[in-house]
Amino acid sequence: MKRVLKIISIVLALIFLLGGCSDFLNTADNSDNNRITFGDNPVDREHFVSSTVDPKIENSQRFEAIKPLTEREITEACDFIIERIDANLIDFTDKYPSANSENYVYSSTENKGWTEGFWTGMLWLAYEYTQDPKYKSAAAIQCNGFRDRLDKNVALQHHDIGFLYYLSCVKGYEITGMESMKETALLAADKLLERYNEKGKYIQAWGEFGKESEQRLIIDTMMNLELLYWAYNQTGNEDYYNAAYEHAKTTAMVITRTDASTHHTYYINPETGNPSHGVTSQGLSDDSSWSRGHAWGIYGFYKSYKYTDDALFMNEGIKIANYFLNHLPEDFVCYWDLTYIEGDEPRDTSAAAIAASGLLSCSKLYESEYNDLYTYAAHAILRSLIGDYTTKNIEGSNSILCKGVYSKPGNIGVGESLIWGDYYYMEALMKLRGLE
Repeated sequence: MKRVLKIISIVLALIFLLGGCSDFLNTADNSDNNRITFGDNPVDREHFVSSTVDPKIENSQRFEAIKPLTEREITEACDFIIERIDANLIDFTDKYPSANSENYVYSSTENKGWTEGFWTGMLWLAYEYTQDPKYKSAAAIQCNGFRDRLDKNVALQHHDIGFLYYLSCVKGYEITGMESMKETALLAADKLLERYNEKGKYIQAWGEFGKESEQRLIIDTMMNLELLYWAYNQTGNEDYYNAAYEHAKTTAMVITRTDASTHHTYYINPETGNPSHGVTSQGLSDDSSWSRGHAWGIYGFYKSYKYTDDALFMNEGIKIANYFLNHLPEDFVCYWDLTYIEGDEPRDTSAAAIAASGLLSCSKLYESEYNDLYTYAAHAILRSLIGDYTTKNIEGSNSILCKGVYSKPGNIGVGESLIWGDYYYMEALMKLRGLE
């Protein structure tokens, strides 16, 4: 009898011990789900604290010294944009402007790239500014084209679905209330959601989803998350919100260096989901800050803060905004890479326009000592663009901003107009007119 009782005691002890081990293992598994590893250093996602240092704004007086744009100057700049849109409307209703110009002339293209949404977005801005129904009609036709592209799944294996469908169909739905545009935008959000990698908690930027060589995020994607945040607000489906939020958090954890410069892209280990290393695709080097990507980051962190109220995004946005402002040349229009502050390297007016528009938004939402300076800086950038970087006096041009850089390493669109540069230049000016 004693032997039987002893055996029962041993069995019960083993059951208790194994149960405790199971609880421990489950706890460890849950903890691991909240950790990413840089080399041998595990970082808790839930309690992440950024090591990026705020570089401050080194010479704030240079921005304060620039006279803010007057209402007349803003109106004249807006009217020039409207004149250009009017001249292009016949060519670009069933077709779209090319991503970059040649000799400051956009050619017509089909809806199959990543940039077509910017022109449609300009049409919606033109309608809001003028209330002329011709822009509304043209934009609605283009939104039909975006639905056709989605139904046929034409070249949508990338993260820029946000640029394509937020600026066209979401904006169209907000302005017109047309359910067809809402439906198209939600289907596009579903398409973007397919690129979310649960293991690494990021949206894969390019290429075949899951392909080992393409396991990376890029700073640009921060701008495309707005489509997912919007879809969550429309439907209550938390999958949209969680993918956008987790991607933004992963980006905040890997994309900024300690000095507030930024990587362009960051590879993720496909087996572990852990961040691997940062490289550039468009910048001067893997250790530099590509200007347009950095500008995407300024604006993109603002967008995630707007929708989540997570101070991490505001704080990272402030740091990289200050880095950007510290690396502007004398006339406030950045070079194509922030390594350059003077010299003969090409400027990128598109990066300048993106930053200006982003800074105007940051200045209204952030709880920051820099808000006034961000407004001054945006005015300084826009004043320079208006005065020295438009195509107003270039005969035969159908574009708006000159001296942009699509890809310096690829020698594409260097010293040309870029359709997204035109869009964000217009958007920034419209913000100064009280339109968002």
